[in-house]
Amino acid sequence: MDNEARATGLDPARNITLTTPRGRGSPSISRPGTPGQRDAGTRATVYGALDLGTNNCRLLVARATQDGFRVVDAFSRIIRLGEGVASSGVISARAIERAVDALKICRDKMHNRGVGRSRLIATEACRAASNGMEFIARIRDEVGIELEIVDRETEARLAATGCTPLIDGRAENVILFDIGGGSSELVVLGRGESDCPGPPQPAIRGWVSLPLGVVTLAERYGGHAVTREDFEAMIEEVSWHVRSFAEEHGERDPRAMHLLGTSGTVTTIAGVHLLLPRYDRRRVDGCWMDQHQVTAVIERILDMSYEERAANACIGSERADLVLAGCAILEAIRRAFPCPRLRVADRGLREGMLVQMMRDDGVWAGAAS
Repeated sequence: MDNEARATGLDPARNITLTTPRGRGSPSISRPGTPGQRDAGTRATVYGALDLGTNNCRLLVARATQDGFRVVDAFSRIIRLGEGVASSGVISARAIERAVDALKICRDKMHNRGVGRSRLIATEACRAASNGMEFIARIRDEVGIELEIVDRETEARLAATGCTPLIDGRAENVILFDIGGGSSELVVLGRGESDCPGPPQPAIRGWVSLPLGVVTLAERYGGHAVTREDFEAMIEEVSWHVRSFAEEHGERDPRAMHLLGTSGTVTTIAGVHLLLPRYDRRRVDGCWMDQHQVTAVIERILDMSYEERAANACIGSERADLVLAGCAILEAIRRAFPCPRLRVADRGLREGMLVQMMRDDGVWAGAAS
């Protein structure tokens, strides 16, 4: 299950914004970098950030605070938009219907919250599918919102912006990874500017996007009955894609670096490690795990049957067939970058969009005075 689907209620530390409605009762969503009905530049503006991924549809609505933002509404649903895209090359009719249903909920939430500034992005499934633009047009006509298909570099930068507050300031470098449904991004990060108003800005020293995610790997190797041989084969395939990036950026002392992971995979692993009776974002976001703890959780999940994974409160039936593919991607990253510590982020693209819009609008410009 996705993180917000597993959590109860809203986390008051998070924020999101949406655009105001314009005609026909549907919200008109502003294009990236431009205002909707704008009072942008003030903290009264409501901001919306939507991430339509290969596996999930996620929305945050937020208002700016003095040094960050506060989430006022959120939505998350696993829709598997990219189901079958790797083999068929198209987004299926059933996946489109699931996306339409979820996006209508997001539209209504944005309308009801009076979102005045928003960014709504689509990622790998729409990039890869031959009918991706047809899908975007249908969403515009049927739902009344305008999705933007972003490239992989933009996806990596937004994830870095959202996760930068969790960098350990003592680390020389951080390896940020975002394990998605259809692609996975790796970013070498420094803290960057920390004396500017608002959240810290990332210093990106290198990045790569891998054409592999939990959906694509699970479809190729299977997700229900996963043998040790299947698991190692997945790791080897991912490792082949990671190798050259690791050779370029992994020569530094790994003890001076740490991993920073954002995705359903890593938050699931943290929940299992913490033995949570139900997923709790407040305990997961920002928590640290060492190498032995991560290994122990992966081994535990490998030993579970599909039914046991589905019954686990922090995995659930919606992730039971995907979690081992995610663990394989994580294991390949860990072998390439053997850092002693991993920090878990229940944040990422949407938070990055919110920060970027608020910074562009100058909402923190006077905070330093």
